[in-house]
Amino acid sequence: MGWLTRFLGAVTFLAVGVIFSPETFGSKSDGSHSSKLTAALKLAHLLCFATAWGAALWVTFIGGIIMFKNLPRHTFGNLQSKMFPAYFSMVGVCCAVSTASFGYLHPWKSSSTAEKYQLGFLLSAFAFNLTNLLVFTPMTIEMMKQRHKVEREQNIGEEIGRSKNKEVAKVNPKLAAMNKKFGMIHGLSSLANIMSFGSLAMHSWYLAGKMDL
Repeated sequence: MGWLTRFLGAVTFLAVGVIFSPETFGSKSDGSHSSKLTAALKLAHLLCFATAWGAALWVTFIGGIIMFKNLPRHTFGNLQSKMFPAYFSMVGVCCAVSTASFGYLHPWKSSSTAEKYQLGFLLSAFAFNLTNLLVFTPMTIEMMKQRHKVEREQNIGEEIGRSKNKEVAKVNPKLAAMNKKFGMIHGLSSLANIMSFGSLAMHSWYLAGKMDL
């Protein structure tokens, strides 16, 4: 995932540059652009936003729950450890492109208050995903691996649905301590993901208000 992290970093700097100095990239301070460029940027913004929104909706509320209820717990955890870095990377890139496109089409100096708020929501979604990718996800995966090792020693972890972890943790202080630390880190990761989803939801409401059906 190293190349993807570097690519995401490059896109981040590009997005920040477009937002705070759109004139450098050809955007005029009054927000005027050629019709073809405007159409291309609107398409990039819409497709990337829709991809980020759809992926967040599926992973957060549908796919993850289905897998949790139907896979052995350790299998589920190992699958999530492979899926989440890719998920946060993809959503992060999509958020960066959406933010850059929106910032280019709506230069800060000439933007309305509503447009500035929307830029803030898009930036928030990007920041929360970047934090998850670079901070919380690596910490969660590392703690999960350590906890799986202890659980295997106790012959648990292959159950589907209801976990035996809490019962064993009552008589195993080491596992209990791991559960507490894992719960804290995983909780922060989940909160960041929900905050990102909420930011995207606010932008979807804004876009819906712009539609003329």
